[in-house]
Amino acid sequence: MFLEPSFKGQRSGWIEVICGSMFSGKTEELIRRIKRARIANQKTLIFKPLTDSRYDREKVVSHDANQVLSIPVPTSQDILSHTEDAMVIGIDEAQFFDPALTAVAEKLALMGKRVIVAGLDMDYLGKPFGPVPDLLAIAEYITKVHAICPHCGNLATHSYRLSDEKNRVVLGEKDKYEPRCRICYSMGNIIDFRTN
Repeated sequence: MFLEPSFKGQRSGWIEVICGSMFSGKTEELIRRIKRARIANQKTLIFKPLTDSRYDREKVVSHDANQVLSIPVPTSQDILSHTEDAMVIGIDEAQFFDPALTAVAEKLALMGKRVIVAGLDMDYLGKPFGPVPDLLAIAEYITKVHAICPHCGNLATHSYRLSDEKNRVVLGEKDKYEPRCRICYSMGNIIDFRTN
């Protein structure tokens, strides 16, 4: 069933997904796209899950310390109550949102909005993470960014957990995670040494 977009004269919206491992530049790319939209005088809003307060409670902050003010929300449905006038919607740390994020992004796109979502595509076990795989399936544009494996220098696609914690969601930075290529990730603790 086709739903006619209703955003003030704009005839189309779309979904962009930026995904990859930790330290690959996902948030950096999201911030870059939001800033470019602002330069073009497009009204933007950016959201993040309320649970992610690693760097700041109200800002989306990249590992390189670039930042933009955001609206922390407890659920993906809460995004809809803030977006009426915005043309471009940014959503960071998508993997921490509930499964309804996919439907929320779809609804926003059908309203004629540009929706830019950034998140981990895989958890520390190498399994699809949260709503990101479903978002990848419905997105018009997908950007997979890569970190560099600190052990071999190849492109890193996995987030290797350095701590022994077993919960799926463990907030942390370089103290708990490092990016690894497929081979070094599969070797696990065998190569748990620093090559600085």
